[in-house]
Amino acid sequence: MAEFVLDPAFTATAAALGDLPLCHARLQLDARYPWVVLIPRVGGMRELEDLSSADRARLIEETVLAGAAVRAVAGVLGLAVDKLNVGALGNVTPQLHVHVLGRRAGDPAWPGPVWGHSPGEVYEDEVLGLAVTAARAALAIPLPLGLLRNWLAVIPWS
Repeated sequence: MAEFVLDPAFTATAAALGDLPLCHARLQLDARYPWVVLIPRVGGMRELEDLSSADRARLIEETVLAGAAVRAVAGVLGLAVDKLNVGALGNVTPQLHVHVLGRRAGDPAWPGPVWGHSPGEVYEDEVLGLAVTAARAALAIPLPLGLLRNWLAVIPWS
């Protein structure tokens, strides 16, 4: 079996959240949509059928967790989630991955697909930090020690 290597397209378009038992999780860098991408850390995967049945079951469970992360990010952004969209497209990036994104009536692409609709909106640094933290908490991925130290340093301990 091939070694897992993350396609560079993911690092260019999404912030790392961390690793779940099967998938590497990333936050898509478009502040208009709360959006998590799951990439199974199994080399050579292009289709769902390429995964073992146990890994497919694990992917479903991690997709449900990603839905909770999407809702947590939506809370940070002050957005509603009317519908969770889940898709494994792979037309542009063939490495197997699953998009989990929160849609709402009136979002920029509603009711059509978000892919190719319009240029993304960049996260403000502070909001991105809050969104990543909220997503990691929902996914039960601990904060890196360095980030935790930085945040503890600014808390007014009185």
